[in-house]
Amino acid sequence: IQLQAFGGGLVQAGGFRRLSCSASGRGFINYTVAWFRQAPGKEREFVSAVKYRVGTTYYDDFVKGRFTISRDNDKKTVYLQMNSLQPEDTAVYYCAADRLLHDYDHDHDRYYNFWGQGTLVTVSS
Repeated sequence: IQLQAFGGGLVQAGGFRRLSCSASGRGFINYTVAWFRQAPGKEREFVSAVKYRVGTTYYDDFVKGRFTISRDNDKKTVYLQMNSLQPEDTAVYYCAADRLLHDYDHDHDRYYNFWGQGTLVTVSS
């Protein structure tokens, strides 16, 4: 499948932003979709993931309670609603997808073979 991430931009601290990851191709419903982010000078890190079909969600601790991931399989789109944004959330956000062999692999980027191009979110203080 092919992925396209969009929705990034400049937002003030405390504000919100919604990212979208749009997929094309077949079998989207069978893919776990995740968001990762990479801040300047830092390694890429896991943010959130939503499992295929049943939609079980996963969050890293630093976004739990602030970010919400959801998927619309009919539209082949995954959303990341980001609330209470902080300057530390500034990063390029990437969506990724794959059919994971194990659910516990959801936060490891090496298990995802399909990636969107990334969208920059800048949070000003």
